[in-house]
Amino acid sequence: MRDLFVTLVVFGSLPYILSKPYVGIYMWSWLGYMNPHRLTWGFAYSFPFSFVVGIATLVALMFSREPKKIPWTRESIVLLLLIMWMLVTTIFSLHPALAWLQMEKVAKIQLMIFLTMILINNREKIERLVLVIALSLGFYGIKGGIFTVLHGGAYRVQGPAGTFIGGNNEMALALIMTIPLIWFLHLNAKKIWQRHAYVAAMFLCAIAVVGSQSRGALVGGLAMGGFLWLKTRNKLFTGLIMALAVAAIVSIMPAQWYQRMNTIDTYQTDASAQGRINAWWTAFNLSKDRPLVGGGFDTFQPDVYQVYAPDPLNVHDVHSIYFEMLGEHGWVGFGLFMLLAWLTWRKGARIIRECGKDPERKWAADLARMLQVSMIGFASAGAFLGLANFDLYYHLIAIMVVTGVVALKQAAPFGKTVITPVRTVAQPLVRRSREN
Repeated sequence: MRDLFVTLVVFGSLPYILSKPYVGIYMWSWLGYMNPHRLTWGFAYSFPFSFVVGIATLVALMFSREPKKIPWTRESIVLLLLIMWMLVTTIFSLHPALAWLQMEKVAKIQLMIFLTMILINNREKIERLVLVIALSLGFYGIKGGIFTVLHGGAYRVQGPAGTFIGGNNEMALALIMTIPLIWFLHLNAKKIWQRHAYVAAMFLCAIAVVGSQSRGALVGGLAMGGFLWLKTRNKLFTGLIMALAVAAIVSIMPAQWYQRMNTIDTYQTDASAQGRINAWWTAFNLSKDRPLVGGGFDTFQPDVYQVYAPDPLNVHDVHSIYFEMLGEHGWVGFGLFMLLAWLTWRKGARIIRECGKDPERKWAADLARMLQVSMIGFASAGAFLGLANFDLYYHLIAIMVVTGVVALKQAAPFGKTVITPVRTVAQPLVRRSREN
């Protein structure tokens, strides 16, 4: 039944996508983040639904009368340069077969990111996309939070197998980045029951992050939570929710969880932590030997460790977005990656500054704040996870870009000089002449 349901929903959406291409972005996001087909057991499990939706979206865009203009901002230009540099590093990669396979995946993701910037071009579409992403990932947060409560935190919260968020660390990072999006929906919800539902969803997502038993997620969650409190409008209410979440976590999690988290301070004796440090040195040494192009995608293989690792036998995933970019794409790729983050942050700061006091555009300031909070979560938790190509991060960058474009369009009427109609000035003169 699940296979049939997912198939009917996806193929049933194709006529809507062909008539309204932006619907394809919603459907692709649902498939990419919730991965409903991975919750099936039959033919739908490995069916390329995202590919079908992507092709339908491209075809619809070609024949649509909607504007087909990419918003060429500093952020979108740097993102394009980063993609092009990834192509260069793939050409010079140490493991061409693996690198080209990953390059194909990244290219498909980035194509949909740029389609998002083309098709999501007004406030309503932006808010709907945020809703789709938040609910798609929030599904696992709500489910994982309930699971953690019912089992007393004895088992790890994980995502669907065979996806970007399949592992406990990856699932936790996705939820850390999702909580601020849910908070944005809470801030702009018009009905009381919706606001309560969003608060409950955030509460359960926070418990699910802890229930993942990911040490990197704990660090990222603390950073994200602190910055969320700083960025939110109602600090008293936000602080209360956070205090309740902490109290719930303290009462739920077992002793084994505390023992695992305590290894953060004793990383010198932790095998997993030492493996990560060995991988980080491998990336750094590789970047010294190949400073421009690195080793290309999927370069962290046993033969690379034999040449560049302090401990050649301790082959470990790189587990860091920063060392992943440095090792795979050299200092040029790393620089573009960091520049993209900085420019996106600056874009958010500008949106907040220009829209925060305008009632008509306060939604844009709220969204920019929460996107910045998500970026903090990605930057901090990502320091311990190899998810530099996580599509959610680049999707949030695209949302920041289009939010800036839409907010500036809304600002245009406020910048015009208001000319008083002639008739309003002339009326008193006419009235006086009649009285005389």
